[in-house]
Amino acid sequence: MSTPALPPPAAALPKSAARTPPAFDRGHTDDLMSFLAASPSPYHAVANAAERLEKAGFRQVVETDAWTDTSAAGAAGSMGGKYVVRGGAIIAWYVPEGAQAHTPFRIVGAHTDSPNLRVKPLPDMGTAGWRQVAVEIYGGTLLNTWLDRDLGLSGRLTLRDGSHRLVNIDRALLRVPQLAVHLDRSANTDGLKLDKQRHMQPIWGLGEVTEGDLISYVAQEAGVATGDVTGWDLMVHSIEAPSYLGRDQELLAGPRMDNLISVHAGTAALAAAAGGESLDHIPVLAAFDHEENGSQSDTGADGPLLGTVLERSVFARGGSFEDRARAFAGTVCLSSDTGHAVHPNYSERHDPTHHPRANGGPILKVNVNMRYATDGSGRAVFAEACEKAGVPMQNFVSNNAMPCGTTIGPITAARHGIKTVDIGVAILSMHSARELCGADDPYLLANALVAFLEG
Repeated sequence: MSTPALPPPAAALPKSAARTPPAFDRGHTDDLMSFLAASPSPYHAVANAAERLEKAGFRQVVETDAWTDTSAAGAAGSMGGKYVVRGGAIIAWYVPEGAQAHTPFRIVGAHTDSPNLRVKPLPDMGTAGWRQVAVEIYGGTLLNTWLDRDLGLSGRLTLRDGSHRLVNIDRALLRVPQLAVHLDRSANTDGLKLDKQRHMQPIWGLGEVTEGDLISYVAQEAGVATGDVTGWDLMVHSIEAPSYLGRDQELLAGPRMDNLISVHAGTAALAAAAGGESLDHIPVLAAFDHEENGSQSDTGADGPLLGTVLERSVFARGGSFEDRARAFAGTVCLSSDTGHAVHPNYSERHDPTHHPRANGGPILKVNVNMRYATDGSGRAVFAEACEKAGVPMQNFVSNNAMPCGTTIGPITAARHGIKTVDIGVAILSMHSARELCGADDPYLLANALVAFLEG
């Protein structure tokens, strides 16, 4: 069966940054590279996803507005594409003609955040003539990957009137310098040991430390007055652009693949599925923040955001609690997040009989202790979508002797009573400042998601 078509790339990379082999059309992967580069923070990722959905005809609805008024075009209870933005999270859905109040949902779940270094409330610090920025470690980041790397600063500023301003200083502004080997002779024999507090504070200049200096600088970059800035959510990012890698450029290296690969693929898949008026379900994209630190926030998967939005959409179509219960009972969610490809230098760390490979297609993630939410019936759902899309599918389980990670999948299943299946793309260097995957896998994932959302 032919692979479902995806929307054309919204933007192309410069030719110098994307030399695609002529044997394979990598328009989707080129577009992913643009998305990664333009999304250094969860807030940028959400803004970029929203912009793409707007171009596909989706319209934003506001949580503080009444959703029961269906008289206005684009109202929450009307047919067509809608989305809600809250901080670093976006929930988008498409109501086809003929949808009932009890029509079930098909959800692609993902997360917008990645492990990194985040600016503290009092950021100005320094010693020995160096000016530094005080940062806190966010998520389970590989600390050493942030050393000796040119870093920018991004995120959002909160202004006095309650509005937000995105900021992206995408140039070499900061650096976390590593200690010279002459001063740490055992680094190559006993391993590098990093103290999160003492060793991870980046430098950004020379001179005396002045309170308020960093925020004043960021405000200037954002084009706002320093006195108007009353809050900030700022983080460090690597400024190195995504790139193809390998002899035949069959690999893709870049930042924040965990989990912007899934956010990008889910956005493209929802836009592609939105034109299907014969749908017997409502396709949804749910991209949450704060997955990397447990999802417990108002924008995380363990918060009420998804359930509230879906319930309100049912009620906005004239539904009752009974309709809501019927809709949720028939709903399926694909929790799409990255997983581990077999590492060639550490193959003993992986399960001996399950070996996901780069460019082998999306992976189905299974853990009988429900660190992943997949069961046999869920496997059948994803296998059907891959078969329909003509996409190969791989299986992933962890080595029994290694602790298993988790995702938004079990949280979604338990909190909302929704059948959930954990899937994703196999990568190397997970939680590094720069990760690696097969260059074809993002496209294969996106097509599987299209098939799933189209049913």
